[in-house]
Amino acid sequence: MSESEARGTTLAEKIDGLFRVVRRPNREQYSHEEVAKACREATGETFSATYLWQLRTGRRDNPTKRHLEALAQFFQVPVAYFFDDEQGAAIAQELELLGALRDAGVRSVALRAVNLSPEGVGTISDLIDVIARREGSGGGK
Repeated sequence: MSESEARGTTLAEKIDGLFRVVRRPNREQYSHEEVAKACREATGETFSATYLWQLRTGRRDNPTKRHLEALAQFFQVPVAYFFDDEQGAAIAQELELLGALRDAGVRSVALRAVNLSPEGVGTISDLIDVIARREGSGGGK
């Protein structure tokens, strides 16, 4: 979910983005039942897997504030992710980066870049842009 997608995205898209990016330690997605159970425990209110699926798919779009707080707690994001478009976009961008690091296997590159100077990081960033443009135009495959 990119920053431009997060601006003005629906509640369903935001919830779906959390499911796609925030994973178990073994990298599998959480089930609706796991998340719903945690939300029930957090709120003491009714919160079924079906209700969560309906929120995630846009079939329902008016949860209580407590339900959104419980979802935010489960996925470890600020509740502002759901209410504030600007903060939601920033959080979505960070989540996208975390997901990319996990999915693309670039963690070792990122960890090695930690010790580079700002100029070195800029050089690597420029190289990535050049390679991405080359591969995007079909020249890299």
